[in-house]
Order: sequence, then C-alpha cells, then structure tokens
Amino acid sequence: MTRAPCTQGRRRIGIWLIGIKGGVASATIVGLLALRKGLIAAGGLTSQLSEFAHLNLAAWESFVIGGHEIRGLSLCQEAYRVASEMRAASREAIDACRDELEKIETRIRPGTTYNAGATIASLTDIDVPQGETAAQIVARLSDDLRAFGQQEQLDHVIVVNVASTEPRSMISDLPNTWAELSARLHDANCPLPASSLYAIAALDTGCSYINFTPSLGAEPTAIDELARLRNTRHAGCDGKTGETLLKSVLAPMFAARNLAVMSWVGHNIFGNMDGRVLDDPANKKAKLASKDQLLGEILGYKPQTHISIEFIESLGDWKTAWDHIHFAGFMGTPMTLQFIWQGCDSVLAAPLVIDLIRFTELAQRRGQTGLMRFLASFFKSPLGVREHGFQQQFQMLQEWASETRSNTPSQNNSKQVTHEQTTTGRKT
Repeated sequence: MTRAPCTQGRRRIGIWLIGIKGGVASATIVGLLALRKGLIAAGGLTSQLSEFAHLNLAAWESFVIGGHEIRGLSLCQEAYRVASEMRAASREAIDACRDELEKIETRIRPGTTYNAGATIASLTDIDVPQGETAAQIVARLSDDLRAFGQQEQLDHVIVVNVASTEPRSMISDLPNTWAELSARLHDANCPLPASSLYAIAALDTGCSYINFTPSLGAEPTAIDELARLRNTRHAGCDGKTGETLLKSVLAPMFAARNLAVMSWVGHNIFGNMDGRVLDDPANKKAKLASKDQLLGEILGYKPQTHISIEFIESLGDWKTAWDHIHFAGFMGTPMTLQFIWQGCDSVLAAPLVIDLIRFTELAQRRGQTGLMRFLASFFKSPLGVREHGFQQQFQMLQEWASETRSNTPSQNNSKQVTHEQTTTGRKT
C-alpha cells in the first residue's frame, strides 16, 4: 500500500516509546507537547544550536506518539507527577496538554518482560501476554508498530527504548548472522531479553531504533545485520545525562595536562522508578558497567575506580552524584578535585531523547542505514565508537551536520516514501 502525499506537505513522524509511562518518556512527551504549544523555550536541546539550524530538522508538529508499557497507571497521572515531583512543568501546562495526553493513551499497547529480570517483571500490573516464544513476541510487537504506522498515516516510525535497565545479557553465545539468530527466536529458551526483541520488531518492520538504556537492545552483530538488511538504522546505548557526561569532559583535561588520575570514586543517590529497579544487584551491575568503562578508554590506563548507585526513595527523580578524583600533579604532588552534580534525572534525559529522534529522522530522510556512530556524544556506551571524550564525540556530530548541509531533502519534498517501506522494510 502506497501512502498518498501529505495534504499539508509535512511528513508525519511516529515516536514509539518503550516504557511510555516511565519518568523519561513522560518528561519527553510533556516537553514535546509544551514546545508544540509554545509553552516553554527550547533550552537543553542540542538540535536547537545554531550549527544545526541549516539541517531542516523535523518540527514539533510533525510527531505522533505511541508506545509499549507493562504498567497500568494513566499517562495523565504520570504527567502531573512530572509537574509536581519533578517540578519540571506547571500544572497549568499539563492541563493545556491533557487532550493530547488522552489521545496518546489510546495508542499504548502491552509490552513484554521476556528475560527482563524478576524486578522488572514484578512491576507489571496489566494483562501482558504470557507463555509466548520470542518469535511470537516479536510478531505481536511488530503488528503494533505496523498498526500505528497505518492508522496514523506515518512516513516513518522511530522506536526509542526508555524502559528500565535489564540485567546484562551474555552475547558471546549468540550467532553472528541474522539468518541464524532469527531461527533461535523459535527456541523455548531463546536468551535474548525484551530490549532486543523490541529492537528486532522495530528494525524488521523498517523502523529506526534508539536504545537509551544500558540494556542489550540492538548490540548483537546479527541485529545490526538486520538493520542493514532492512535499510534502516539504530543507535545506543545508555543516555549520557549527568555524572558520566562530566567524566567525559573532565577526563580528557587530565590526560591533556598529563595529570595522573590515581582514583576516581562516584556515589549516586536517587529515588525514582529507575532507582528502584537498580536496587536489584543484577540490574545495577549492567548500569555500573556502562558508567565505569570510559575512564580507561580516555586516559589510556585504568585508575582505581568505585561507583555506587543507591535507591533513596525520598529523593524521587532528583539525583545527586558526588565524585572524588585523586590525581598526581607536578613532582608527584597528590591533589583532589571534587564535584557534586544535582539534577532532575528525567528532565536531563528528555531533551536528549528529542534530539536523538530529530537527528535520526533526518538520517532516515538522507537514506543512511546501519549504526549511527555520529550520535556517540549522547551515549555512555556508544555502539561502534571507541572515542569517549565528549568534545571529540560532539565533533563527530558537527562533522555529520556539515556533510549534511548540501544533501538534506526538504521536509516538504513532494516525493514521499511508501508506507510499506516505513512499516515493513520492504518495497511493494
């Protein structure tokens, strides 16, 4: 089926959020709706910087939102929490967005907790299908994405995983080709976690996939092959919003000044849903691995490190990170640098999610496929990129934008992609 050209001349872009009623997703939705209504300024959005103004990025009005969820609270209820607990928007702003929030609620479908760990499974309070094989789950999730694209007459769908962190899965035993991995989906003991099943469903239907969590997602080689086979794209993993962002800025300074970092200790405390899930040692291990790896890559050696993440319920979404850096200066003189980072966790993440969606949509318009390495500056553990210094990563984005300057088709281009391309990955 070929989609008729938009009567308004503007592309319609689907945003499909996995974990749509969580803090990050709710802050993203409220922020996007508020931007659309002119209720807030665009501070915190990298895509609004002057060096990206020439890119003709998708406008706020272009986006249609839906998603998967395993919890039954209402989206409006979660949005009002954004206003009250996060202090990120006024209640009046949520009131102004209520009709849109209720419309988004009708586009939410049951997700999956397959191999996502006991802690995440315990959060389920809706009727999530049980006893499905991985193949059956992928088929169900894919049907949801196709229905979303068809019902909303979308030109493209971008799937973003903002669900809670899964226990880290082992990928050493996974096959390296999509043909072999797709056969494993029918096994009763398929080892892939929920995040990878979401990634497969997205990529196999021609959607773009962004993994904003430390979960496995599209990391396996075979899933990357699937993206290239379907001429689509992916990026991840684990959004870089706070303490690790500062590490990626400060560590290159120590390296450039030849100051030997002897130890780097970081303590993190927060009380949101992500903190509750990370209170489980299995889930916490995945997050710690993502936060800890970049120092050795940047410095060229591995100092003694310690990272802690503790769930302090009273803090809610407001996260505090305290870091103690012990380094040796001239004549071996030991010195210290300490910093405290305090911020609203979900509000730090939300603009990054919007930026990633806008840059990914442009990459889709340009016909780019496979791994989007130019988005490395947004992630703690960017797939396919060994460079962890923030400035060097950001330069990758700037260079991509510069290359894109003369090759960016207009949003109002009358040449439309077919609906089958955007929802199945195959031409009719």
